[in-house]
Amino acid sequence: MNDDRWQNIISMVKEKFSPAEQSEEDIEIGEDKHNNPIKGKIERIEFTGPLGKMKLERTTKPKVIDKKTIYSNRAGSDMRVDYVFSEDEVVQYMDAYKWDEDDDRWVEMEAGNFV
Repeated sequence: MNDDRWQNIISMVKEKFSPAEQSEEDIEIGEDKHNNPIKGKIERIEFTGPLGKMKLERTTKPKVIDKKTIYSNRAGSDMRVDYVFSEDEVVQYMDAYKWDEDDDRWVEMEAGNFV
């Protein structure tokens, strides 16, 4: 999901469904080897569509290029996974949610439901 495609989706939603609210949130994904925080971003648009109250989210975060598992073969020892993130490559994906009136929560929609 590139920036142009996301902007096209936002403009289409605003054009077809009038009460559309946009928001943006910074998220912390983890830490690098120097204990500096690795940040990502979630962009949201909420609107009332043909299925009721809906929400689209685009998540942007650094690409994981390596995963290191640190462990010991001793009984009772801890295990930890260290992720290595790319400094210049990002991963972007979009999720769609529908508001469930019965449970008062957002329910993720499957791809076949909104194609």
